[in-house]
Order: sequence, then structure tokens, then C-alpha cells
Amino acid sequence: MAQEKVKQETLALNGDEAVALAAKQSDVDVVAAYPITPQTIIVEKFSEYVANGEVKTEFVCTESEHSAITASLAASVTGARAFTASASAGLALMHEILFVTSGSRAPVVMAVANRALSSPINIHGDHSDSMAERDSGWLHIYVENAQEVYDSIIQAFRIAEDPEVSLPIMVGLDGFTISHTLENVKVLSDETVKQFVGERILPRVITHEGKTVPFKLDPDNPMTMGPNVSPAFYFEFKRQQEEAMKKAINQIQKINIEYAALTGRSYGDGLIDTYQLTDAEIAVVVVGSTTGTLKVLVDELRNEGIKAGILRIRTFRPFPVEQLQNALKHLKAIAIMDKSMSFGGFGGPIFTEVRNALFDLKQRPIIINYIFGLGGRDSNPIGLRKVFEDLQQVTKTGQIDDTVQYLGLKA
Repeated sequence: MAQEKVKQETLALNGDEAVALAAKQSDVDVVAAYPITPQTIIVEKFSEYVANGEVKTEFVCTESEHSAITASLAASVTGARAFTASASAGLALMHEILFVTSGSRAPVVMAVANRALSSPINIHGDHSDSMAERDSGWLHIYVENAQEVYDSIIQAFRIAEDPEVSLPIMVGLDGFTISHTLENVKVLSDETVKQFVGERILPRVITHEGKTVPFKLDPDNPMTMGPNVSPAFYFEFKRQQEEAMKKAINQIQKINIEYAALTGRSYGDGLIDTYQLTDAEIAVVVVGSTTGTLKVLVDELRNEGIKAGILRIRTFRPFPVEQLQNALKHLKAIAIMDKSMSFGGFGGPIFTEVRNALFDLKQRPIIINYIFGLGGRDSNPIGLRKVFEDLQQVTKTGQIDDTVQYLGLKA
């Protein structure tokens, strides 16, 4: 961990409040949102900032989440810095416009307080909502705690608005586990954040009139965004989005380093964050807040002479293939944990992505998938310890009973 260069203040904040404060300090021009549990505190808190005159942001309380993301998109393509937040069914309602936003290369930042999807109705935390949008063209970051969500929202504006990237980004925080849990959060001054984020720099493009102008909707320099495109050109637009995703890899790493130099806090290389992994023989690959509990277990196992480790995927889109290969290739066995299901598929979304990334290694670990924590089901240390015990058994026998297993499911 680097030494901090600026003065910071420690506040008691829950994850939602940390998001709202980070967005406030990032000098956002437009916030458009509709309330939904467990995200509501974010927009409630931000509306207080607006009402108290603490920000100059235009706050748009829309009639639905579909309208919220549409308003955010509209603001972004006119050159404004735009922010929104959602969860669960709200994010699902945004589905159509998520693709429009990424296809329009609009760098909207969105906080997602991850929550289960109906039916049956469940308001508690799992990753079903954002994992369902993993191919919508948005960058995805998942955090471990309230401190990281504060830091990640600030970084998100720099990442998304980089002219070489220019893509929207969602930052996922586990519903209730992070969104509603009070923690100590070290925060920067308003001025420090404003300077770090900077003003939005727009890519420059050539219009039909032959002018080189900022890429935004402007009556003085008219252009079309998201037009009707024939098969002769659509493919090329999509490939450009994929190239921007690849460029985001370097930008995320770069911003992680810059932020560490400023605050003393970094999150691995910005893409993956490892714990006790270098000399590990067995490890768990995980996303989100469960990492904290797993760290305690790994410390216990290390004291027992068991070489266990953790790899937390922080950035799920773009998917850090090379980083995962280098970090996991030496292991004997790994368990990949999914807090969502891919119905009818072979394992959860994280499992299929990681397993695919490791397939071409000359020597790769044995890989098991655990579906866990759906609908906010508690993941206690006793249950999680079983994962490491299973991995130990696998390394002895070289055999697994079921590649996809369910942790904590009632008999």
C-alpha cells in the first residue's frame, strides 16, 4: 500500500452514502434516477445535496428506471457528466437503453446496489441483476466494502470519460451487505476529488461538413448518434466498442496507480486483487463482499499449515484474461464462486468466464464452481470453510464429484 499524499477525513458511512458523496465530489452535471431498494439511499442523499445547495447538479427524478437511464444518456451525449443508480428490477427495466448508451459511446457512471431478481420477490443481495447485463457493453467493477465503492465511483468517471474508452461503467456493491452497512470510510476533500477527476474531455470527430469538433450533440455542429445502420456498417460499430473495452484495461490499471499515489489505497492492479496467492496451492475466485470473510478463513488455514489463497475479480468487464492466467496457473485446484445462476448453462457466469480463460494453459488447476448466496442467503465461515476442505480433498485424489455445486442449499 502506498503512502497517502493528501489529508483525508474518516467518516462513518454506509455504502450508499459513500456512493452519493463520491458522486457529489466528482462535480456531476446531471443525476437522473428512480428509487429502488437497496439503492434508494444513494439518490435520497444526493437529492439532499441538491436541496441544500451543496452542488450545482441538475437532479431529475424520473417516472421509471427506463426514463432514468434515458435521461442520463441524453445528458451525456450533450457533453454533460452524468450519473445514475439502480438495482434489480430497476436495472432490468433499463435493459434496452443500456445497449443504446454503450453503443452511443456515452460515459455514464452508474452505481448498482446488487439485488436478486424476481420471481419470487426478494429484496436482498446477489449478483443476478448486473450479471444479466454483462454483455450490454458496459464496463463492470465490483467492490469489497464501502471504502472501495467510494474510491471506485471517483475512479469510474476518469475511466469512462477517457477519450480512448468513452464507454459507460457500472460499479456494483452488494445489496445491504455493503449498501446499508456502516463502516469507516476515509474521504478526500471536495477540491482534491475535483482535481483528480478533472473536467470531461470529449473525443474529437469529423462531421459531415468536414469540421473537426467535440463528439457531442450540438446545434452549431450537427451530427447523428445511434442512427439506423444497415448490415454494411453495424458490425464495425460493434467492433469499435470491443476495441474500446480492450483499451479500458490499461486505463483502469493506470487510474488505480494514480489513485494509490494520491490516497495510499489500491485494489490489486485495478483488475484483480489477490490475497495470500503467490505460494498458494488452493484458492477461491470470488467477486464482492464475501472476500472479507474469506480472508479471515485463509488466515486461519495458513496458521494450520494449509496454503490457501484468494483472487477477487474487481473488474469483470473488460474481463482480465491475461491477469487471471498469470495469477492462477500455478495452483492445484480452485473454486470459483458465483452469486448468480446461468439457468440451463453449465455453471455460473464467473465460472464459465474464468474456466474459459484458463483453458489454453498447458497446465491448469482443477476447477470447481460453487453457486452460493442467492437472494441474500448468508454465507457463514463454517459453510465457506467447506469449500477449502473440498479443494484439499481434490488435490489429494485428483477427482471431483460434481463440477457445479450449490453451497448452503437446504436439503
